[in-house]
Amino acid sequence: MNKQELIGTVAETTGMTKNDASKAVEAVFDSITSQLKNGDEVRLVGFGTFSVSKRKASTGRNPRTGEPMKINASSQPKFKPGKGLKDAVN
Repeated sequence: MNKQELIGTVAETTGMTKNDASKAVEAVFDSITSQLKNGDEVRLVGFGTFSVSKRKASTGRNPRTGEPMKINASSQPKFKPGKGLKDAVN
């Protein structure tokens, strides 16, 4: 499922227009993104938790040349599925 299919499903399920459903889906994504940017986590009980993980700087190797290279520190978004989502999939 892609974003447009998600918007179509939300519109069909809720009876909203596709334009309103698009705004709602975008608002959810924007809210999650802004909370993660602030370093907060987003817990959706029964669905899962979005959080940010900090990765330290390290030294790696270029696979082509074998030369050492510096890998900068970064923040990585993570998602941990909740029990409800795990149970629904299994």
